[in-house]
Amino acid sequence: MIGSGTSALGAAAGIAAAAAEPAGTAVEPAALGAVPLLEARGLVKRYRLGGGLLGALGRGGGRRSGTVRALDGVDLDLDRGECLAVVGESGSGKTTLGRCLLRLIEPSAGRVRFAGEDLLALPARELRQRRRRFQMVFQDPDGSLDPRFTVGRALAEPLAVHGLAARAARPARVEELLRLVGLPPSAAPRYPHELSGGQRQRVAIARALATGPDLLIADEPVSALDVSVRGQVLNLLARLQDELRLALLLIAHDLALVEQVAHRVMVMYLGRVVESAPAAELFGRPQHPYTAMLLASVPVPDPAVRRPRGAAAGEPASALEPPPGCPFHPRCPIARPRCSRETPPPAEVRPGHRAACFYPGQAPRAHGE
Repeated sequence: MIGSGTSALGAAAGIAAAAAEPAGTAVEPAALGAVPLLEARGLVKRYRLGGGLLGALGRGGGRRSGTVRALDGVDLDLDRGECLAVVGESGSGKTTLGRCLLRLIEPSAGRVRFAGEDLLALPARELRQRRRRFQMVFQDPDGSLDPRFTVGRALAEPLAVHGLAARAARPARVEELLRLVGLPPSAAPRYPHELSGGQRQRVAIARALATGPDLLIADEPVSALDVSVRGQVLNLLARLQDELRLALLLIAHDLALVEQVAHRVMVMYLGRVVESAPAAELFGRPQHPYTAMLLASVPVPDPAVRRPRGAAAGEPASALEPPPGCPFHPRCPIARPRCSRETPPPAEVRPGHRAACFYPGQAPRAHGE
């Protein structure tokens, strides 16, 4: 773990105490009972395409119109202190899901509840007040940090916006935040371009933690970093999630990293959830052929370990014109005629393990069968 120790724990306690809700407004875990901290049901996001550049998607550059279903009926639950990883290829809807959950973009349909409250029903003023309780870490720290702000100013801004600290108290709070993410207080007067990529991402994480959130959504937080620092930043997130008892939604495509930190994993394909399970169960016994394909693509640094070949081929279908039936069937090594006609609903194959497949857990047939 990076930067663990009593100083980090003390800083964590200080941040949590400073950002505590006023008396009578906080929702304690005991009061929630079985209600998850974050709940989404039937979440849909559509984008309409018309003329112009966005419409010129067809072969030959001809104009096309239609509707892209970036999310197609997504359900999820996330509890306090839990890490849920959302994985899938590019274009599967992972980032759109994260942004819809926080209303950074508005869903087309569905329901999102945070601590039992309907987020989609909140007017803008009340939504802004709630935002201190859920924050996001974006993929590229270069794009999410203002190059004109010093690190200290970037971390002090959310404290000022949400009224969490008087001006005189902000430098001390900024120092706590920097220590919490393993950076020295001497980083406060520096600008983003003076930091390494890993240090910039730590600043972005510290800024997200400044308001004392209950929920953190991390969108590919290490994909823009060098391989040598990815593990460090991921360990940092795992440590903070444990110390602060955060609900962490980790959006990623690197399954080897996800396996280290996630409690549960949700696999997405063309805007749909095709499999969800506890991490150990999913990595050990995948039930959907798309999940098996993703796991087979993970390199293993051991020449004695052989991965199955040819689990699936080709590229994902277009979200503008998804195939009928199961969206994965054109690439699926176990597809049968039913798969091209009917869409399999998510079904429980084991306790806590769901897969949207008519033939879960079946091995692909050998070539030529």
